[in-house]
Amino acid sequence: MSVNGGAPPKRAFVVGVGVTKFEKPLTKEWDYPDMGREAGLAALTDAEIDYHQIQAVVASYCYGEPTSGQRAVYELGLTGVPVFNVNNNCSSGSSALMLARRLVQSGVEDCVLALGFEKMERGLSEKYTDRTSPVKRHMDHMVNIGAEPGLIQPRMNNMTSDVVKLYAYAAREYIKKYPGTTVDDFVDIAYKNHKQSVNNPWATIQREMSKADIKSKLMLCYPITFWMSAPTADGGAAAVVCSEEFMIRNNLQRQAVEIISQHMVTDTGASFKESFMDLSGYHMAKEAANRCYRDTGLSSSDVDVLEVHDCFSCNELFMYEALQLAPEGRGADLIRNGKWVTNKSGGQMCVLNNKWVVNPSGGLESKGHPIGATGLAQCTELVKQLRGLADKRQVDGAKIAMQHNFGIGGAAVVTMYRKYQPLPVHAKL
Repeated sequence: MSVNGGAPPKRAFVVGVGVTKFEKPLTKEWDYPDMGREAGLAALTDAEIDYHQIQAVVASYCYGEPTSGQRAVYELGLTGVPVFNVNNNCSSGSSALMLARRLVQSGVEDCVLALGFEKMERGLSEKYTDRTSPVKRHMDHMVNIGAEPGLIQPRMNNMTSDVVKLYAYAAREYIKKYPGTTVDDFVDIAYKNHKQSVNNPWATIQREMSKADIKSKLMLCYPITFWMSAPTADGGAAAVVCSEEFMIRNNLQRQAVEIISQHMVTDTGASFKESFMDLSGYHMAKEAANRCYRDTGLSSSDVDVLEVHDCFSCNELFMYEALQLAPEGRGADLIRNGKWVTNKSGGQMCVLNNKWVVNPSGGLESKGHPIGATGLAQCTELVKQLRGLADKRQVDGAKIAMQHNFGIGGAAVVTMYRKYQPLPVHAKL
């Protein structure tokens, strides 16, 4: 992307991050302004700047009225800055981060706050039933290519049921196409994420689970069980994004992490062909990752740590291939050959292919999924990883990070990060 008449785009850096603990819905007495205040203050404190230095805000949420972003950010101050409200389903948080970065790259603003929050119910839902659903085309197509119509569980509403069903059919498609893969591979991914969650104090579910429990817990829609799924959650997350000039002027180089590439891909014709996987975002993630690798001149072998959108454990396996960690059909090899190691802080994590740690935070399956905050929580984790400050979750020596965040309807956002380093005069990045 060029925003300066063909000149290379300005560099943009994350200099402050913050996240609340993600809570099970309806279990804590708080509201979205509380979440926004807590996450926003944490990011500002981390950045060592005052809210008055923020020149614009991009707020992300899905379940809320218009201008909820203003109401949340007014908890931080009343400075009159532009506030943009973003809604892109489950990729809302990454969409806010992307817009914050582009505002900085445009040169109009030097320092922008991306703030995500969500106050949720105990399932997904749609509030405006008197008009066409934005995901109706996707869910109708799901049935048209072979999914059984109707609810997967009598207690579920249509939206929750359809989302689970879409990924369940994608998993069945994958197993049929690559019969060497089994349900146990999806179980192993869920096991990994839940085990890694024990070191994340902000996770909704912070405990290890047995593989037997994961496999036998309530079957939502074959092959997806309850513990292979990301629970909804309440919570907030935030990131302060600034220009190189702002960073240097405020002596923030020590903590700065550069967004070295970021791409969003929305639905293409491939979404509506004959594949449940492509309907659920596989080809979109693959294209977004390709663009990031092309931008940076890097490959998956350069990446050390990833946060991916494991709304269901099967989707993490799909992303092993979409993000080029494994050839198509060989994603299961990564989890089968994963090795548990102990980092310098005493935390355990699973290393895939002797190279990658995926979802050291525990992923959505453990953290929970407050839709507007998820992408910014992923960002928070990766920034801490590249600073070397993730404690027992730390991937020792991590230098390059990658993030994947997806929302049905649809938008896949892939982001790559690197700790700040001055560039040679003619460097590509």
